[in-house]
Parts: sequence; structure tokens; C-alpha cells
Amino acid sequence: MTAGSTRADDAERLHQFKAGFFKALGNPLRIRILELLRGGPLSVSQIQEATGVPGSSVSQQLGVLRGQGILAAERRGTMTIYRVADAELFELLDVTRGIFNARLNDAIDLLRLVEGEMPAPGER
Repeated sequence: MTAGSTRADDAERLHQFKAGFFKALGNPLRIRILELLRGGPLSVSQIQEATGVPGSSVSQQLGVLRGQGILAAERRGTMTIYRVADAELFELLDVTRGIFNARLNDAIDLLRLVEGEMPAPGER
């Protein structure tokens, strides 16, 4: 194997790692769980209660987030408590919220322009 192909393989592994991380964030329930964990560590039952989603579904999504290293878990007796492994994740979510807000504001502006082009009732 040449040095060039090793670098290409490493670059591909890095891209796969990044894609897996963002894929783990690409689920509405997982995002909701992360937003809940912004307030501090929670158990599965607390997350289930807050989301209204069955415990098995919550556990499955927690497993995905844990598998990507996004969450950390700690056993407390019979309970497992989950927390975000790196608080910088909340900065990422905040930046993303800002991007979405800007895009949605642009869409609102376009809708207002479209409404301005429409004839008033009775002018047709």
C-alpha cells in the first residue's frame, strides 16, 4: 500500500466517522433527547415521561447516541443515567438553530413577497 492510498483510506474513514456522527443527530427523537439533556442528566424513565415515547424506543435512540460517543451513561443502582458526553454539542445545536432561523426567516420574507403579488379579493 502506498502512502497516497493510506491517506485516501484515512480521509475516507474520517468522512465516514463524521457522517455517522451527523446521522446520529438526524432523528427528531434523538434531537429532542439532546434538548432535554441540556437541562442535566436524566434516566430512561425521565426521558420517556418527558417525550411520551415508549421506553423501548427511547432506549434504542439512546443506544444510537451512545454508540457515536454523543452520550455517556452512568449506572446508579438499577437505573442508568444519561448525559451529553461533551457540552460543546450544545454549541453545535445552537449554531444549527441559528442557521435554521435564518433560513426560515428568508422563507417568510419570500412568502410575504408572494402575498404582495397576489391580487386582493375582488380584484381578479
